[in-house]
Amino acid sequence: MRALFPIALLLSLIAIAAWSGAAADNSTQPFRPAPAAAWPSHQTIGDVTFASVRYESDADTRPLFGKANLNEHGVLPVLLIIDNKGKDNLLLDTMHIEFTASGGVRIEPTPPSDLPYLISPKNPVNRPGLPSPIPLPRKRGNALSQVEIDSRAWGAKNLLPGESTHGFFYFQTTWRRSAYIYISGIRDARTQKELFFAEVPMDAPGDAGDAAPAAPPK
Repeated sequence: MRALFPIALLLSLIAIAAWSGAAADNSTQPFRPAPAAAWPSHQTIGDVTFASVRYESDADTRPLFGKANLNEHGVLPVLLIIDNKGKDNLLLDTMHIEFTASGGVRIEPTPPSDLPYLISPKNPVNRPGLPSPIPLPRKRGNALSQVEIDSRAWGAKNLLPGESTHGFFYFQTTWRRSAYIYISGIRDARTQKELFFAEVPMDAPGDAGDAAPAAPPK
């Protein structure tokens, strides 16, 4: 009978540890970031407001991607938020996104399905990584094959009046000061004409708790 107590105690400790780990990892929970205008760095063009937010630290990435900090594998997740306060339906299916920085740096996002095949050292240099020329099978435990990476990726094709949408883009680069996201290809659903381009800075950190309330309109 004495041997039962240590076993029961051990099982209790394991259960507590598992519960604590689940509580700390919110990667399966719904993600609802603050509105675009609430972030310190945002841009408003007419009735549309954009915010792009970089996610670098473990504190930023863990609540969304679990144990995987994509930055350690040469990938910078950038959250894009778009708020449409106008009366027109916006088509986003031809929207084009680039990570842009000084020195002529222009990097297009990598599709989530391509991330597990990247060849990138743990501490990459400041240049895009290269995908493997051979489509190798995904290995179990690959940090870049987490289901959250795909489920949290950008997927919006249109944006109705008064609505907001968000999602992540993944760039093979490290953060660069004064970098911004270049956005083009947004069209008016009625006229099919491209509306504008936007250059949205990324100086704000990725913690949504740091987003300040939007300033009241003047």
